[in-house]
Amino acid sequence: MAPEVGDEDIRAAALQYVRKVSGFRAPAAHNRAAFERAVEAVAEATRELLDDLEVRGGGGGPPRTSTRS
Repeated sequence: MAPEVGDEDIRAAALQYVRKVSGFRAPAAHNRAAFERAVEAVAEATRELLDDLEVRGGGGGPPRTSTRS
């Protein structure tokens, strides 16, 4: 696991995911709000996942900082 994943990386991954599952690179104007809500929901779920993961064993790296604002 990477020691630090920033908000920019999380948002980019969320956007890529929503594009993939929706089949749209960019939503039409009438779908833009739903598209953005989905990106934000995926990004928040990703932040929660990363913040809640526990790494056990001999990783030896420094502790990760929280991605939550």
